[in-house]
Amino acid sequence: MTTARPNVGDTFPDIAMETPEGGSVKASDFAGRKLVVFFYPKDSTPGCTTENIEFSGLKGEFEAAGTALLGVSKDSAKKHQNFIAKHDLTAPLASDAEENGLSDALGIWTEKQNYGRTYMGMVRTTYLIGPDGKIAQIWDKVKVKDHAAKVLEAAKAL
Repeated sequence: MTTARPNVGDTFPDIAMETPEGGSVKASDFAGRKLVVFFYPKDSTPGCTTENIEFSGLKGEFEAAGTALLGVSKDSAKKHQNFIAKHDLTAPLASDAEENGLSDALGIWTEKQNYGRTYMGMVRTTYLIGPDGKIAQIWDKVKVKDHAAKVLEAAKAL
């Protein structure tokens, strides 16, 4: 099932996801603050590792800009724990492993094709959400290199 993707100006869906510590997190937990939610396909793969390291490296600058970070994939909370420990990640992660979860609601958990094989996968997408809970900017089909720095500039400008 593919859902219509939201647009800039739409309210970001408020769907809870599991944290690696066993709690839950959702967009409304950040009400009144800017929030960057970056979706990536899979823990411990080269591009996803680079993306998470870059966001973690800029976490202090995002905080100085009044912006919280949240990385999301369909990996389990346990896989996230291992990924965080292996790479000393500081950007918080959440597991969107539930069927009909946040990535489904956003239309970014979708059918993909690679080498003739069809499978369900995450479209690498980043959302900048304003303090009002509305989507301020969307980066679709993200190229990892320097992406975190570009998102930081947008967060500072918001």
